[in-house]
Amino acid sequence: MIDKAFEKKNKTNILKMSKDKNFQKLTKSWFKSSEKFQYSYHFSWMGRPIIQYPQDMIALQELIWKIKPDLIIETGIARGGSLIFSASILQLIGKGRVVGIDVDIRKHNRIEIEKHSMFKRIKMIEGSSIDSKVVKKVYQLAKNKKQILVILDSNHSHEHVLKELELYSPLVTKNSYLIVFDTVIEDISTSQTKSHQKRPWGKGNNPKTAVNSFLASNKRFIIDKEIENKLMITVAPSGFLKCIKK
Repeated sequence: MIDKAFEKKNKTNILKMSKDKNFQKLTKSWFKSSEKFQYSYHFSWMGRPIIQYPQDMIALQELIWKIKPDLIIETGIARGGSLIFSASILQLIGKGRVVGIDVDIRKHNRIEIEKHSMFKRIKMIEGSSIDSKVVKKVYQLAKNKKQILVILDSNHSHEHVLKELELYSPLVTKNSYLIVFDTVIEDISTSQTKSHQKRPWGKGNNPKTAVNSFLASNKRFIIDKEIENKLMITVAPSGFLKCIKK
């Protein structure tokens, strides 16, 4: 049973929080400082490094539980923690599979993921997420699935993310989400983001610029600002895209 008074109070406070300039300033300062220590690398899920901020994982859990997707598509596997996370929530729900795509699935990571108890809900595809052969495999796996959620977290360059958005957005079902991680690259200075140095992306060339280009012509999605307003600390500002049309 939903406590409407509790929900209303939360929404009011979230809105107030989002308009508090001092709180926003503190949040941005904290985030910049956390990057110096590769903060997102400090956490794991069921034994596998997840390489995400805990706040974003709480938001993702809420969405998975609400949507109850038959399929979750994730680009970018790394050490597999995010795949394990998604699979574990689906396991609690009692249905669904996760498809993980990565251009390079390291042998030691593959071994650890494949022997994990949650692997029964996981399928991995090695190859570029924008390669036509990989995309074809994903579409085959998505066939006849009623609810699909997509998470993009691989190559963070504008060109690559925009292509992913174009290729995978048609699979996202109405009222589900297309989540684009690391849009925060646009918002934090290069001097602070050591983990992003010596990489092709940066200010003006990143997931957020790709999202902006994508939304300029695609009207199926809107930015769910309430999620980032609630989180405050997130790697995905303007990255939680809700599908509002079939």
